[in-house]
Amino acid sequence: MGVRDLGSKLNEKIFTEIGGMEQGMVLQSADTDNPVLLFLHGGPGSPEIAFSQDCPTGLDGLFTVCWWEQRGSGISYRRNIPKESMTLEQMIEDALAVTKYLCKRFGKEKVYLMGHSWGSLLGVLTVKRAPELFYAYMGIGQVARQEESERLAYTYMLERFCQAGDKRMVRKLRRYPIDKGGDMSLRYLSVRSEGMQKLGIGVMHRMTSMMDCVKVVLGYKGYTLGEKLRFVMGSSFSLGCLWDTVAKCDLFERAPRLEVPTYVFQGKYDYQVSYEIAKRYMEAMQAPVKGFYTFAESAHSPCYEEPEKMCEILQKDVLQGKAELADR
Repeated sequence: MGVRDLGSKLNEKIFTEIGGMEQGMVLQSADTDNPVLLFLHGGPGSPEIAFSQDCPTGLDGLFTVCWWEQRGSGISYRRNIPKESMTLEQMIEDALAVTKYLCKRFGKEKVYLMGHSWGSLLGVLTVKRAPELFYAYMGIGQVARQEESERLAYTYMLERFCQAGDKRMVRKLRRYPIDKGGDMSLRYLSVRSEGMQKLGIGVMHRMTSMMDCVKVVLGYKGYTLGEKLRFVMGSSFSLGCLWDTVAKCDLFERAPRLEVPTYVFQGKYDYQVSYEIAKRYMEAMQAPVKGFYTFAESAHSPCYEEPEKMCEILQKDVLQGKAELADR
């Protein structure tokens, strides 16, 4: 049973200039006096507000939530975006600009930051750049060392499909020998996603096909038809521009410490971003307060798969600056 949709006092889709171009976001809140939360979506290029329509997170009951759609993604996609502007550095600058916009609009000194998947990589580096702007950081499906994560996932999938006698998936995977240093191309990602969904180790544990994700976007009432088309184009564009950066970035080296309370929510079945590596990163990194939380019924998206547990952690730990519910 999901979190009950309480309805939002604020539910507004806006466009504003961020980093020299118009970018879009949706603001939602049951009470605008609540703290502000900036949500950094995954992908790169995959805004997530559409998932909250059928799988409400409960975030807008605790925070004023900004579902920002990043440069080159969703409603922020434009055909004329220069590819050279699609860099990790520019994304960090954009995230800081959105943060400052939110502080000014809602009269806050700081905001909370939550990043999912690719957004968790962006989130850690954004907080590292300007910790004074954030009360705390929360990572969902925390990226830390994605090349290693992809090899672990590949080996696991190949073993499972061999055991199951699924010759078709074995044949498709073996075209891309990731375990032997093969190229993690965008074509491979398509095969990888298909395999993960079949095994329940991808986007959601109970989601069996990537078509389920497509249906979520197509069914979202907050997008116009044109915006749904932009979503598809932006997803391909952003992934093509940023995937190599995601794969090669090592947070063990780049962000061994954060200066704000840091929390990671990781699904037990997550192989899209390795549960094992995320846990190792949290054990190694330093922060004033830190907590790692295992979601036993989730794969890559515990915010949609187990929202009640997430909200309990947010209320009892994150908003209190504690980590008493964390794994021991």
